[in-house]
Amino acid sequence: MFTVSPGSESFMKTVTFFNNLIREQKSGRDTAVCSVCSANEFVLEAAMEDGKESGRPVLIEATANQVNQFGGYSGMKPKDFVSFVKNIARRLDFPEESLILGGDHLGPLVWSDEEERHAMDKAATLVSQYVEAGFTKIHIDTTMRLADDPKTGRLPDSVIARRAAWLCDAAEASAGEDKPVYVIGSEVPIPGGAMENEDSVEITKPEDLESTLEAFRKAFHEAGLHEAWRRVVAVVVQPGVEFADNSIIQYDPVKAAKLIDYARSLDNVVLEGHSTDYQPKAALDMMRRDGIAILKVGPALTFALREALFDLERMEQILYPFSPDGGYSYFSNILEGQLMSNPVYWEKYYRGSPQEKAYARSFSLSDRCRYYLNDPIIKASIARLIRNINAVELPFGLLSQYFPDQKERLLTMKTKITAELLIKERIKDVLRKYR
Repeated sequence: MFTVSPGSESFMKTVTFFNNLIREQKSGRDTAVCSVCSANEFVLEAAMEDGKESGRPVLIEATANQVNQFGGYSGMKPKDFVSFVKNIARRLDFPEESLILGGDHLGPLVWSDEEERHAMDKAATLVSQYVEAGFTKIHIDTTMRLADDPKTGRLPDSVIARRAAWLCDAAEASAGEDKPVYVIGSEVPIPGGAMENEDSVEITKPEDLESTLEAFRKAFHEAGLHEAWRRVVAVVVQPGVEFADNSIIQYDPVKAAKLIDYARSLDNVVLEGHSTDYQPKAALDMMRRDGIAILKVGPALTFALREALFDLERMEQILYPFSPDGGYSYFSNILEGQLMSNPVYWEKYYRGSPQEKAYARSFSLSDRCRYYLNDPIIKASIARLIRNINAVELPFGLLSQYFPDQKERLLTMKTKITAELLIKERIKDVLRKYR
């Protein structure tokens, strides 16, 4: 377990935290940190409550398409997200000194259909705003092809690294005296899971990781970023985990053995694993043991939230055989209606027959419905559902039916069982696997 001194500045706290994490990992301990990639209020509350219960710092990250200088799909700019998270922390009495904020996939992701000059200028502004807002862990991702790049073939490490140094320079200029830590990589899984269901993925080869690190080191040094290079704490690799619409590729330590053996020889960096959503606890345990010390999770958390809401709606229908005061929530119908009326966030991702797409809109592991949870109509439906559930005493038999994994824990609680508590317990059960 890591602790941070109450008076420490956020940047110094982050540097110390990750230096400790690296030192613990390199000494043979299976220490790791779970990176919560979400802007959902229920998820962030659950993460902070779990942090209070376990005594662990909480790492929360925002992605470039979620939060950027134009608002992103969350409608928040970097400074807005920081205020949003810190307001939750204050409301829950969660100590800010135990909160670490990171930026995920920061680069030209959102502007990849533009030429390098325009896309990278916007990406530099993005990174600068994140650092200025108080994000202290910066994942620089320049692996995506831009409009004037060759249409075929993998981008050379030299190009990826040069663009990363470009963005690191912008971050350093915006940070003043206190500097962030950086995460780099040239084999970065796309945000939010794979586009296609697959049976396997290609694990990063040791020689490719070596080439990546050398290309980035050279690019940083050529850009005069020698000191920043010393604050590169992790490199993103593909250790053989992925999920898609309806598939999960589980971690296999035998297949990843060569990568892991090489990574153990690296003195000053650990591995960062993306797309660890839906991995069994045993797989996560092995990943921590093998030096994958930063484990990112996002869609699995809002998937658990959506599961809880669907189960609460079924409870609502049983508790009220006749319409409650104010009416039913009709959550699942309203969610489907809003997805159909504005398909921009799911139509490129869900394929197949109309029936298969309908199934995916509700149950896909990619969980594209997370993009809609801040829709005012959907939020009103959730609020109605919560009011209806909280208006009655919940029978244990119903809790056992729809929240079976939580029922024994619910029996020991001294407080009233509410819809909010049930939602967050479902989310926490995902987070607990990462300890």
